[in-house]
Amino acid sequence: MAKYLISFPSAAMRIDAEDMDAVVADSHAVIREAKWAGVYVFAGGLDDAVAPVTIHPDGHHSPDTHPHSRHLNGGFCILELPTRDAALEWAAKLAKACRCPQELRVFMYDEES
Repeated sequence: MAKYLISFPSAAMRIDAEDMDAVVADSHAVIREAKWAGVYVFAGGLDDAVAPVTIHPDGHHSPDTHPHSRHLNGGFCILELPTRDAALEWAAKLAKACRCPQELRVFMYDEES
């Protein structure tokens, strides 16, 4: 089984304030379903109010992101699934619940993790 990252940037969620409670309830329902199915690993949202910090090889840090990365924000979950098709199905459930497109990525296999 592989671990899949299903995510969306903050800008993708263009939800009216009156619809936000329903989005939260629906997305939490999908996460509960993933837990009940035994495929849930972790989920959360990145806190935009806290600035990223880059830690350099010599140990010093700077208040910025890696120069070659795009800005990361939004929400994500990691699920452990048997196939890419299963990952696509879960991503579709989350897209429907969150009312925004989701990005799907697979983690490379590493026997140490």
